[in-house]
Amino acid sequence: MDLPEFRATGNPSGPCIADEREQLDNAEFARRVRVAATILHRHGVRSGDVVAVVLPNRLELVVILFAAWRLGAAVTPVRPESTAEEVSYQVGDCWARVVVTEGGASGTLGLAEFAGAEIDRSDVAPAAQVESGCAALVIYTSGTTGRPKGVVLDHANIAAMCAMLMGALELDDTDHSLLILPLFHVNGIIASILSPMLAGGQVTIAGRFSASVFFDLVERVRPTYFSAVPSIYAILVVQPVEHSPDTSSLRRVICGAAPMPAELIERFETRFGVPIVEGYGLSEGTCASTLNPPRGPRKPGTVGLPLPGQTVAIMDDTGRLLARGTRGEVVIRGANVMRGYLGREDATAETVIEGWLHTGDVGYFDQDGYLVLVDRIKDMIIRGGENIYPKEIENVLYAHPAVLEAAVVGAPEPILGEVPVAHVVAMPGTPIEADALVEHCRRMLSRAKVPVEIILTEALPRNAVGKIDKRQLRALIADVMSRD
Repeated sequence: MDLPEFRATGNPSGPCIADEREQLDNAEFARRVRVAATILHRHGVRSGDVVAVVLPNRLELVVILFAAWRLGAAVTPVRPESTAEEVSYQVGDCWARVVVTEGGASGTLGLAEFAGAEIDRSDVAPAAQVESGCAALVIYTSGTTGRPKGVVLDHANIAAMCAMLMGALELDDTDHSLLILPLFHVNGIIASILSPMLAGGQVTIAGRFSASVFFDLVERVRPTYFSAVPSIYAILVVQPVEHSPDTSSLRRVICGAAPMPAELIERFETRFGVPIVEGYGLSEGTCASTLNPPRGPRKPGTVGLPLPGQTVAIMDDTGRLLARGTRGEVVIRGANVMRGYLGREDATAETVIEGWLHTGDVGYFDQDGYLVLVDRIKDMIIRGGENIYPKEIENVLYAHPAVLEAAVVGAPEPILGEVPVAHVVAMPGTPIEADALVEHCRRMLSRAKVPVEIILTEALPRNAVGKIDKRQLRALIADVMSRD
């Protein structure tokens, strides 16, 4: 991808990318990419190789991303908080040629080797001829159903996805993205880095998210948008009310990774005056497949309309496409669908069938063609033969004014098989009793769907991307019940 050189040629002094340490214009960013590519080349990186990057959110990660692409190599970003065993597994699974880390631990390439390096133009490693079908990213899944799998995305996938997002979000050269999601996840790379850069805009990379200083950063940087997960919006809406930040630079903000309760959307928009554009997608689909249109109508409680260039449908377990209003599995077709799981032909064949990406999500299209997600198939609770979707119970709990967050999982029960148990985080300073929430559920749900227990807690466990980790909640309940 020759984007750095294209930007440098067209507007060398224009702002490109910044983080907490420094800011680069287009010319300097392109120079850094050339230098980094030359250093990687000296360490044996060639077309078809994989470069593993174990770095926190900082602009060097983006520099190395483009440097690897310049050489025709792919990049696998590794969660920086990973254990040594987790890093070793990912690096070994994708046969990474080199591993880039902050400090240059044993057997890795440290950032010090890139910092301040000066390379004469005549010594710059030649750019490879990169075809659209060449692998660009290897993004590893969270491993909720076994060992993490490497999702292989090629340059055609990325180009298609960025074009879709730029069109749907109406990005242009006046946009300024504030990255707060981790760069080892496809959402951060695609929605917050590549799309605004391809549109001619600029990027600021925030460090670790901190709610107490976040809006100070917004006021100082003046971004036009940021992308976040529901938990971040939940944290922001409970910040002290005396703080009224200037959010006038924000044209819209994006929510993805998990469905966002309509009540939380309303709380955020009412308080901060910024519209939330909610979307839906998977790593296997390169980022996003549906989006609530920024110019409206936006429909809270849905994840929007299919992006142009993709076909999103509902399918039953026999492979038959279902009519609007009927529940089934969400399936996706388009140029954004992954090449496959690295080295796992069987898993790829089970997930992409006749061109359809099977998401594992249950959903339906409403009368206006907006996608409504019901739940994950694997999260469904079967109580005495009755199918119960936790999201329906969670939506009822979110409707209670004292509830900030809620998560429902199935707990084993010897006669019924499973019963629903809810974990609830209350709004700060708002007293609430579990019995009152049970009564609230009884008024709005059939008896089988009412949680048998509501556990009040100060926080919910989360995975690396910020999603509520229901696997941990299920394990916790199973452990408690095994001791009873």
